[in-house]
Amino acid sequence: MKPSHIEHIGIAVKNLDESIKYYQDVLGLECYNIEEVKDQKVKTAFFKVGETKIELLESTDPEGPIGKFIEKKGEGIHHIAFAVDKIEEKLKHAEDKGVRLVDSVPRKGAEGLDIAFLHPKSTFGVLTELCEDKNK
Repeated sequence: MKPSHIEHIGIAVKNLDESIKYYQDVLGLECYNIEEVKDQKVKTAFFKVGETKIELLESTDPEGPIGKFIEKKGEGIHHIAFAVDKIEEKLKHAEDKGVRLVDSVPRKGAEGLDIAFLHPKSTFGVLTELCEDKNK
């Protein structure tokens, strides 16, 4: 599969505004993008640390994936995302290797990326996201 880099680390938070203040005021990072991804019932905020991004995720619906995650596990690391080319081929490769897919076909995510998730039961407990920027 060979990802090119870690695209981002997704962190589930209860309150986006409070969390942004921590990353800005304490860590000195700059929030460069806030957006809502309606079909995923989430509002996101992004920070860059070198080549890697931190994505804060606040649920817009308690029944959405982040709302359910926080209810079950609390705030914290939700997923790790890897940048790949030819995401459809990478999904097929993972499936051929016996990895259970959350998404069998890519969908649109934050920042216009094509995204797909690999199930944590097949990835040693880590929800893994594949991302492709087809606008490059």
